[in-house]
Parts: sequence; C-alpha cells; structure tokens
Amino acid sequence: MKPGKLLVLLLGLAAVAFAAKFALTGGQPDNGTRTSSQKRQLDNVREKAKDLERLGQEQADDVAKKSAEQ
Repeated sequence: MKPGKLLVLLLGLAAVAFAAKFALTGGQPDNGTRTSSQKRQLDNVREKAKDLERLGQEQADDVAKKSAEQ
C-alpha cells in the first residue's frame, strides 16, 4: 500500500472516530468536570438508591420476623 493511501486511510479513520465521539458526547468536551445539574442528578440517583436499599432491607426484616414468629 502506498504511503499516500495509508495516510488518507488513517485521516479518514480519525475523522470517523472524532465524529462518533462528538455525536456520543453531544458536542460537550469530556474533561472530567461535571456541571452543577449533573452533580445534582447524580446526588438524586444516589439518594434514591439508598432509599430503595433501606426499603428492601425493611421488607427483608419483616419477612424474617414473620417467619420467626411461625
């Protein structure tokens, strides 16, 4: 394969990769920082997960208590 064709192929692949990343990130740079709305959403998800875990534990305790009574 000629070096010119190889260079064109590599540049084409880089352009496709850039376009895919741009489409997946919504055009926002991914530099490791989160916006305040993203932090708030993550906090809400964590809080909901803790609530669900607490509720599941309460239900498991209730079932264990009922089975111990029988």
